[in-house]
Amino acid sequence: MQKSALFAVCLFAASITGNTQQIHLQSSGIAFSAETNGFRYSFALDGKPIVFPDSKAGLLIGGQPVKLTGTSRCTASPCTVHATTADGKPLSLTLALAPHHATLTLTSTGPLTDVRFVTGGAAPAYGLADHAVEQAKFSTLANKQFNTDVTGFTNDAFLSGEGISRLVSNFVIYPRQRFAVLLIDPHRKIVHTSGEQIIQGVQQLNNGTVTLHYFFGNPHQIYKQYLDARNASGYRIFMPKYEAFGVGWEAFGALGWETNQKTDTDSIDRYLKLGYPLKWVVIGSGFWPAKPDSMHETTSFGLWDRDKYPDPRGMIAHFRSEDLTVMLGLRITFITDGPYSNEGLTNGFFLKDRDGNAQSFTGGWPKLPYYLLDAHYPAALNWYISLVKKWQDYGISGWKEDFYGYGKYDLRDDKVDPTNDRLMAQHQLIIERNGYLSSNGDLHRINDFNYNQDQDRGPVNALAFAYSGFPLVYPDIVGGTFGENRFGTGRTARMETYMQRNVMWAAMHSSMGMGEPPWTFSAPTASIMLKAAKLHERIAPYLFSNARRFANDGYPWTMTPLPIAFPDDPNVYGRENATTRGYEWLIGDSMLATPLYGNDYETAQSRDVYLPAGNWMDFETGKIYPGKQTLKDFALPADKSPLFIGGSGITLEQQQGKLYLCIYPVAKTSTAKLTLPASTTPITVNVFDIEVGTQPSSLVVKDNAGKAVATTTLGHAVSFEPKAGETYKVTSKR
Repeated sequence: MQKSALFAVCLFAASITGNTQQIHLQSSGIAFSAETNGFRYSFALDGKPIVFPDSKAGLLIGGQPVKLTGTSRCTASPCTVHATTADGKPLSLTLALAPHHATLTLTSTGPLTDVRFVTGGAAPAYGLADHAVEQAKFSTLANKQFNTDVTGFTNDAFLSGEGISRLVSNFVIYPRQRFAVLLIDPHRKIVHTSGEQIIQGVQQLNNGTVTLHYFFGNPHQIYKQYLDARNASGYRIFMPKYEAFGVGWEAFGALGWETNQKTDTDSIDRYLKLGYPLKWVVIGSGFWPAKPDSMHETTSFGLWDRDKYPDPRGMIAHFRSEDLTVMLGLRITFITDGPYSNEGLTNGFFLKDRDGNAQSFTGGWPKLPYYLLDAHYPAALNWYISLVKKWQDYGISGWKEDFYGYGKYDLRDDKVDPTNDRLMAQHQLIIERNGYLSSNGDLHRINDFNYNQDQDRGPVNALAFAYSGFPLVYPDIVGGTFGENRFGTGRTARMETYMQRNVMWAAMHSSMGMGEPPWTFSAPTASIMLKAAKLHERIAPYLFSNARRFANDGYPWTMTPLPIAFPDDPNVYGRENATTRGYEWLIGDSMLATPLYGNDYETAQSRDVYLPAGNWMDFETGKIYPGKQTLKDFALPADKSPLFIGGSGITLEQQQGKLYLCIYPVAKTSTAKLTLPASTTPITVNVFDIEVGTQPSSLVVKDNAGKAVATTTLGHAVSFEPKAGETYKVTSKR
């Protein structure tokens, strides 16, 4: 055994007394060590201890440590050892080591309660998706504020439906220590993370087996292994679609419940006339028949309210003629006396209670009792997709998935995943809200986010999604849902400032959706709203190119928190919270989003902006700042684009309906690969020996054949219309 593995063993052996049998296994640069009594285990990576053992036990069943049998041997990966619980139940543990990835699989022939894998702790910790913003409820720390650092989180009933937790991941990454942990199971889980102890487990062992994953290496390596584990476990990562990354419109935000064919059409057409570059629209808030009450459901497939929508086909055709993807709300709920419920009952397509009868549920929506689709039953899923086709036949090609209000029920986390999988496979546009581990939507929507809420929740929620492997963040409707009467909608100075800050923050995400009309606000606010929408349209091609990268390698390219992008820089930690409000992230390697947002939005005019390694250009002024410094009290007025350009300085942008490849002079030498929205064939750009800060007009671009490319100056970049598959060389004029 190598010296590095011996060192890892000594670290925990010194903390026990007496002679204890040890298991040592090393492969692919990962060294695993464990003791037979209590299965206290640890990992080292390339000779460096990474995951330390717990002081008492590594595997607890019912609160008691297990004991490996004397016949257990482990000499090569994968290997299986045998153990017993404290009351003598037999178990087996299979350990497998692969590059950057280790798995521990527990198998039992009988039921087990309260299964916990336990190691020593690490901090800071990031992830947990929606649960991260439930920190105040579950944290053991005294300072219970919105914070992306989930250190102190403890939850013995980790499941969707708790509070606002609907998009669920129990993936936790420790970028400073170079590892992450994930136990894959869609039922109630046990999740603790602190500087002293890390626990992941299950309340009940289902199907006789459960697997704990450890991912090791730099964040790129960790997220790639996480991606592969998700796909292999059936929690798929789908390739998103370009139109989702454009600016959208949602009826509920724009009109509340006052939606009908005329109000929808008038609002959308007015947005377009004002120059808003809409790409998708969600027709919602009561398109189903108003009478009888049993029709009050978004799963009234193909049944429109004829008074509100006298010509739905004509309306949809009108929107499609404007190049808009038309979407409806969609849920897996069926009101018990609704139009399709008898068919579902007769065929056993709904979730059943313990007696085998279809279970009736009550919750936030619909208001009437309802059944739930058993989406994991293939025949039920096929039936549901056939009902969806009734809407598709009208020209609907996208869905806002939005089941909620089920927290009092013990529903598995992946209850909606099969329907989203099937719709994504049909190339439908999906705004995902529920799910477990999968990225089976084009966008990952945070929970409704309104004026009357703590405004630090939004950025923490969005960044937590990115850490968790859901980086295609849609931050909900700009401004929230004014029509719900949850808050006073008077146009006060505070309300105007709120809209200004909210829209510019939203513009920096994978998608943004317009709602409350800009023409109802003051001229300055309306101007900022339009500017933000056009800014998002400008960077959408770059966002989408990086979304494709995410689908291929799992790394959160569209929204990369700085601790993920720069794990060895101590200055990036401890900033994404309601005290510092350092809500920054990378888009690709070349854009740094620095929106001023949080609960101080009404009065704040500046932020301490941290610039990581490299050179960073103010997107609007062109001024270049060296990295690894904090710009103290950096002015961010409400109408300023909160964006810097750095890294390779190579982006893909849209202006005046054309796509441009842009090179900003921020790196002397750099390279990048990008894809155009209509092609998957990459474009390669190589920048050679240019002067940082030089004028764009002093740069020369040549194609792979050495022919000069016609360029123009857009903003502070040399720009040109690229061709898919081409390689470009950028140099200074000589």
